Amino acid sequence: MYERILVPLDGSKVGEAAVPYIEELVSKLSPEVKVEITLFQVVSSLTHYVVAGEVSARIPYTEKEMEQIKREAMDYLDKAGENLRGKGAIVKIKVGTGSAAEEIIKTAGEINADLIAMSTHGRSGLSRWAFGSVTDRVLRGGNKPVLIVRVPREAEKT
Repeated sequence: MYERILVPLDGSKVGEAAVPYIEELVSKLSPEVKVEITLFQVVSSLTHYVVAGEVSARIPYTEKEMEQIKREAMDYLDKAGENLRGKGAIVKIKVGTGSAAEEIIKTAGEINADLIAMSTHGRSGLSRWAFGSVTDRVLRGGNKPVLIVRVPREAEKT
């Protein structure tokens, strides 16, 4: 049964498409089953650009800036878990840094997840090639079951 579920979120409404399905799953499980949901966000951009006129430079974030980014991610995840807590789930939050797909796969192993639930934009063709697919890399590179929720086209526009 699904007692430990990893839900990667990217901070967007589109990225949260899997959350209602997990809420429904949690509410349908018997009260005796304590489901542990780990909401997870990966900070993958460890640098930013500074532009001066026509010149730009890639600058690493300072330790203080990274701590602020991680704190904001933790606050976001905490808020995103409110409804899950209301349904009786044990909600944990975690922030990682690096490649999103690699960090998701690694974290799923660390928490011994029974399921990874995540959304996908459903891109194909050139768009998929240009942007890549974190969901696809998790599906192909991991060894945990993955629930993939495709975001409705109208939700992508909001």
